Amino acid sequence: MSIPDKQSGGVPPSSTPNAAPNTNPMPAMSPFAAHFQEQRERKKNMLMRHIDRISLSSKLVACTIAVLLIGVSVISFSIRALVNNYMLQKTDTQLSSQSQLVVNNIDLLSKNDSSGPNSYFLQIQYTDGTKDKEGNPLVVTPLMPQMQDGIVSVPILPTYGDTNGITLGQAFTTQAVAKQIITVQSDSADSQNDPANGNSNSSDTITKVLANPTANANHAAIVTARAPWRILPVTFQQNGKDRAVVYIGLSLADQIDTVNTLTRYCIVVGIAVVLLGGSLSTLIIQHTMTPLKRIEKTAAKIAAGDLSQRIPSAPENTEVGSLAASLNSMLTRIESSFHEQEETTDKMKRFVSDASHELRTPLAAIHGYAELYKMQRDMPGALERADESIEHIERSSQRMTVLVEDLLSLARLDEGRGIDMTGTVKLSSLVTDAVDDLHALDPDRAVRRMQISLEPARDLNHPAEFNLAEGDWPEVVLPGDASRLRQVVTNIVGNIHRYTPADSPVEISVGVMPASISPESLARMSANDASMRYFIEAVDVSRSMQMGMNYAVVRFSDHGPGVPENSRSKIFERFYTADPSRARLKGGTGLGMAIAQSVVKAHKGFICATDSQGGGLTLTVVLPVAPLEPKIAVDEPPQDAKAERKAERNKAKQEKQQARQHKSK
Repeated sequence: MSIPDKQSGGVPPSSTPNAAPNTNPMPAMSPFAAHFQEQRERKKNMLMRHIDRISLSSKLVACTIAVLLIGVSVISFSIRALVNNYMLQKTDTQLSSQSQLVVNNIDLLSKNDSSGPNSYFLQIQYTDGTKDKEGNPLVVTPLMPQMQDGIVSVPILPTYGDTNGITLGQAFTTQAVAKQIITVQSDSADSQNDPANGNSNSSDTITKVLANPTANANHAAIVTARAPWRILPVTFQQNGKDRAVVYIGLSLADQIDTVNTLTRYCIVVGIAVVLLGGSLSTLIIQHTMTPLKRIEKTAAKIAAGDLSQRIPSAPENTEVGSLAASLNSMLTRIESSFHEQEETTDKMKRFVSDASHELRTPLAAIHGYAELYKMQRDMPGALERADESIEHIERSSQRMTVLVEDLLSLARLDEGRGIDMTGTVKLSSLVTDAVDDLHALDPDRAVRRMQISLEPARDLNHPAEFNLAEGDWPEVVLPGDASRLRQVVTNIVGNIHRYTPADSPVEISVGVMPASISPESLARMSANDASMRYFIEAVDVSRSMQMGMNYAVVRFSDHGPGVPENSRSKIFERFYTADPSRARLKGGTGLGMAIAQSVVKAHKGFICATDSQGGGLTLTVVLPVAPLEPKIAVDEPPQDAKAERKAERNKAKQEKQQARQHKSK
């Protein structure tokens, strides 16, 4: 029986490179296949839904344990394979080193039976025609290692010198069978040795080899004896002729035992590594997920309506810290937007209420006077009373018409409609027309024309301020809607007419000055004293740095009763009136300043109410004109250099005069 050291693998079928492609169309999917595919997709989706229900921390822990298991398994199998190959290579090297010694002493070894506690197995199969007693080619086994209870390990080898399936000089691995050597009393007088079957006898005993060990044999020895062998076949030559095939082998029992011990060690260490790594990963992942749990709780509170909640901060160099900072910034904007929406809603509700109230008043007057006319039309003097009722109805309808027009203007301005920014506005002409209107309304009122300029800051105790001086207004031309800006000036003048005494003086100031602030930032400023102070400081900065934007500044200063500081910002609220009775008497609707502010902001400008010097109210309107053109600075020579050049010129003149005088002489 021949035992090859390697099994031949299957040979893949050859392919034809020039085969024609399959041009047959793909057959339609059968109903059964479609149903099977549908079932598979349903099971896949169900599995993914189950996976999605698992928490993120559990998934991370499971992935970590899986990676550890795969890593430990790969490392363990790699170590096992490396150790096994190394020991197998060492065995082959040992067999090769002993093969020449065995061949040189083959005659001596064939005559001796050295069965016993040794490591090597040796079998000689003669191929030169030497026969045993039975007429078969002679096979001698001089070395057969013996273990406890006479157990021997016999490798399975080719018989009678058959070398099919093996390569001479190349070691191979073969299985082994366990046999048992026993000594029994001899009944024959034959005292000859029988090397063919391994039996030998003396005068009264004989040694036999049992194919199967007895039941009381050592089990551990039997297991060891059945371990594979590493066999090196070599050729024994004598006088230039092949005489025999010699098989020398070493048992792989120790190697297998070593590899199994290493495997058990790797398994124990791998389990410990997986348990320790899984525990550490669980702790780290839970610690990492703690901020996310806090984010979840905070989000739940925010969803319940508490927008003041914020996520606990963390180092911004981490992903959680960066996420917390971004979410807190988002929450701040959301809270601000929510509050703005609430304020807008409240303003809308208040606006609707005020509009309804303001519209109800003239409608009630119209209805009342109409009823009064119906009641009194049959009485004496009904015509005179009818004229009076019609006059009241007409005034009420006019006031309601003005109110409706103002409401429509505000609605258009809120929607960003009703303003043409492509035109050109002569602001000084609009202000001049407003002065004429104020003279027409209040002939006894003194109106002073003032030029406005900036008084720079001297120190911290003397900041920059606007300086007013009588004089003609400069020509101011800016881009915008002339009709809307005229409405702003008219509304301001109308408020002065309605809420101040007819003989109180008014100062109207116009000026152009640069400021280091953008129109967009200017339009976002609140209508209070702090914003006015900020603009003045921006003008002071731009004056010294020669950069920024040119702005037209128009100030209307009256000396009436004024407005308390805490109520000045309310002037620009809709339907706010300082004196409602006087406003109704003179046709005020409470929407003039709201319209003025909307128009000014649409022009990227700023309007503010402050107190006047000496009492009263000052309304300041700031509108962008054009970007400031930077001035190219020219370095002037110092005064000393100028004096030196002047002295040199004078000296040259004197020398020329002296020379002319000398020539004349």
